Amino acid sequence: MTQPTALPAPSPPLTGPPTASGDPRTSRVVLSRFLRHRLAVAALIVLVVLAVCCFGAGWIAPYPRNAQDLLAASQPPSGSHWLGTDSLGRDYLSEMFYAGQLSLAIGLGVALLATLVGTAAGAIAGYLGGWPDEVIMRVADLFLIVPPVAVLAVSLQGLGPSPLTIVVVLSSLGWTLIARVVRARVIQLRHQEFVEAARVIGASGPRIVVRHLLPNLTGLIVVNVSLTVATAIILESTVSFLGYGVQPPKSSWGNMLTQATGLIGTSQAYLLYVPGLAILVTVLAVNFLGDGLRDALDPQGRQ
Repeated sequence: MTQPTALPAPSPPLTGPPTASGDPRTSRVVLSRFLRHRLAVAALIVLVVLAVCCFGAGWIAPYPRNAQDLLAASQPPSGSHWLGTDSLGRDYLSEMFYAGQLSLAIGLGVALLATLVGTAAGAIAGYLGGWPDEVIMRVADLFLIVPPVAVLAVSLQGLGPSPLTIVVVLSSLGWTLIARVVRARVIQLRHQEFVEAARVIGASGPRIVVRHLLPNLTGLIVVNVSLTVATAIILESTVSFLGYGVQPPKSSWGNMLTQATGLIGTSQAYLLYVPGLAILVTVLAVNFLGDGLRDALDPQGRQ
C-alpha cells in the first residue's frame, strides 16, 4: 500500500516594499503614525492658521492692503491696531497678513516646481544609469556650486524683481538636491524582486518608475518638499531684505524687514521682530511637519 505524496506548498508571490496605496487600512495606519508625532500635528495647525490668515487676508485683515492714515503713523499697539502702525500709518497686522501671501506662495511654488523637476531627473538617472545618469548628475553638480543668493540677486536685477522670476530661479537651483536623493533610492530599488517581476510581465520603464518606484519614495519626496519650502522662504526674504527682491507696493516678509531696519534702537523696534518671527515660525513648522510626514509615510516602518 503506497503512502500519499504531499503536494509541494505554493511559493509566495514576489512582493516589494509596501507602498502608500488607496487601501483604507494603510491610510489609517499612516494617519495614526502621523497623529502620534505631536510636534508635526502642532506644526500642521500653525501652518493652516497662517495660510488661512494670509490667503484669506481680504476677509480677515482688519484693514485693506496699503491703507494709509498719516495721522495715525507710528502708533504703538492698541485696540484698533493690534500690532501698531508703520511710518505711513498702515496697520501692521494687516500688512503682515498680505505680505505673507507672497512669501508663502513663493515658497510653495518653488517647492512644487523644484520637486517635480528633481524627482523626474533623479528617477531617470537612477533607473537608466549609463550616460543619462552621468549627464544629469554632472549638470546637478554644476548647479550645486552656484551661490543661490548671488544668482537670484543678479537675475532680479536683470529680469526685474517679480515673484515669477524668484520662483523660476530658485526652482532651477533647488532641483538638484532632491534629484540626488531620488536617484540614490531608485538605484537601491531597481534590482528588487518586485521590479524584476514587473519587467518579466512586460511593464515598460516609465510604468515601472511611476507605478512601482515613485510610491516607495513618498517619504523622501515629502521631506524634501518641506525643506525646499523653508529654504525658498528664507532666500526670498534674504534678497528682499538686501533690496533686490520684491519691491513696493508689493510686500513680503523680507521687504517688511528692510523697511523696519531704520527702527532699531527706537520704541518701534518691535516692528522688525514681527516679520522675522513670522519667518522663523513658518520655517520651523514646515520642518516639523516634514519630519512627521516622513515618519508616517516611511514604508520600512509600516506594518
